[in-house]
Amino acid sequence: MSTVEDITSENAFTTHISSLPPTTTIIISFHTPWAAPCAQMALILKTLASSYPPQTPPTISFLSLDAEALPEISESYDVTAVPFLVIQRDGKVLEKVSGSDAAKVRGAVERHAGKGGNTGKMGLPPALEVTRREDEGAKEGVETNGEGEGEGEGGGGGLSKYAPGANDPKTAPEMSSTAGQKEELETRLKELVKAAPVMLFMKGTPSAPQCGFSRTIVTMLREKGVRYGFFNILADEEVRSGMKKFSEWPTFPQLYAGGEFVGGLDIVEEELKSNPDFFADYVAAPKGKGGMAAPEDQKQPATAST
Repeated sequence: MSTVEDITSENAFTTHISSLPPTTTIIISFHTPWAAPCAQMALILKTLASSYPPQTPPTISFLSLDAEALPEISESYDVTAVPFLVIQRDGKVLEKVSGSDAAKVRGAVERHAGKGGNTGKMGLPPALEVTRREDEGAKEGVETNGEGEGEGEGGGGGLSKYAPGANDPKTAPEMSSTAGQKEELETRLKELVKAAPVMLFMKGTPSAPQCGFSRTIVTMLREKGVRYGFFNILADEEVRSGMKKFSEWPTFPQLYAGGEFVGGLDIVEEELKSNPDFFADYVAAPKGKGGMAAPEDQKQPATAST
């Protein structure tokens, strides 16, 4: 039976991926040791892997990665929460699944790798088989998009074969240049980094960090008595992607002081190690009592929790 291989370094990941033929379906599971649902995902993957017999060359490969220990890989797959599953083949991502729902995970794997053994007897819920009545669409006047079963002989082809005529109305406005949008975003980011003397762009909020790195830097700022503003980048994809280019830094958290980029967690740790008084100009509370700045300095999206 196949097994789940733990990947502990970027080099090991690259080496393993490059050693597989392009036809291999690769199941990549991102986890963290502190997130309880990840333990359930580990059991699900172990059970699924055991249902696929090993073959040469391998047709399927199960990998497990600590999302926080390998941030570069996590960022490359846009991992913002764990557990998180990525299915890829020949360098192309086929599907992503967030969460530890056994039925969803099993369904996604079987869609791209075919069915293994009888996992229904091994701790996973059995897959549901759904059969569509042949005359159901005809009776209800339903059209399909022309993909898969509805496109065969006798079918109308659906919308996929439709081409608009000269007299058909336009269904969407003409796309304009994105130059103005980029300038608007850059202006917004310039304002955000100066929203408070110290600004932290993090995953989650200080009271509920969504990654270990963000949790660590929040603890450091608190211990130093620093008052800071924060922005939950998980609540705003535009800011999240924009900050990577704006700061020329691919991962989060990101810390700004006086409107200037300091760096990520490792850089902040190095700065404090070489200069314990690095935050002396920004201390506004006794050591161990630092925290969020005044509410007006919290530049949070409306959807973010505080």
